[in-house]
Amino acid sequence: MTLWRPPSAIRVKVLGLVWRDKRLLAAEVETDTGLVKGVRPLGGSIEYGESREQALHREFREELGTAITIHGPWHVFENIYTHEGALGHEIVFAADVALADQALYQQDEIVFAEDNGLTWKARWVNLNELKASGLALYPEGLADYLVALSRTN
Repeated sequence: MTLWRPPSAIRVKVLGLVWRDKRLLAAEVETDTGLVKGVRPLGGSIEYGESREQALHREFREELGTAITIHGPWHVFENIYTHEGALGHEIVFAADVALADQALYQQDEIVFAEDNGLTWKARWVNLNELKASGLALYPEGLADYLVALSRTN
């Protein structure tokens, strides 16, 4: 088992908000013991010289093997957090996206691998059910933003 810790630097990340009806595609976030403590939309770090759009397209090609279409406005969050006692700090750009591979919308769970060899499981989560289950949506602030956004739509 490989243990993940946040780096000691501010990272800039992109996340794709993929929806199936009112369910968000999100990867499980685990503790060192394998307990699922929350979920996070798919995405990753922006590489040097890469735009947020380029990074989001690259991340979905690498993780799910699919192209995406980015639509809607970008949302920005600062996320200062602790994971397994280690401090992490990231600036997160999130946008609604649609998957080109329509078959992915039919899968209840999607297993994918990161370039570091770690495998993750993503599933479609209802935000109301997620909160009731005691699991968190990461990054912090994203859940409140999505709830407020749904009230205006």
